[in-house]
Amino acid sequence: MVKIETHLGVIEISQEFFANLVGFVASGCFGVSGMATSGAVDGLKQLVSAKRTLDKGVRVHAVDNKLVIDLHIIVSFGVNISAIVKSIVNKVKYTVEDATGLEVSTVNVFVDGMTAQ
Repeated sequence: MVKIETHLGVIEISQEFFANLVGFVASGCFGVSGMATSGAVDGLKQLVSAKRTLDKGVRVHAVDNKLVIDLHIIVSFGVNISAIVKSIVNKVKYTVEDATGLEVSTVNVFVDGMTAQ
């Protein structure tokens, strides 16, 4: 649960909401072939669940009432990784700020793998 305090009160948004939103946006970007698991919990979750999860590899937390997003992706072979990462950062930041009204301070993109397509 991400909690942000404002002058109007406390905003609480579930980790699952952010993870699904960010996972959906990142998966739709050119050159991204999938999301990568970012730890043991994600790996177990993927093994137990038969469905494809968009939220694997996404972590969102609040620092000084701003969001920090960590995103683990797998890219397609032969694409410009720098261009893909810049596109993901801009698209994720815009979408999250538009959907929630909360400010995103940082989007960290980790390229954990590459697939040949």
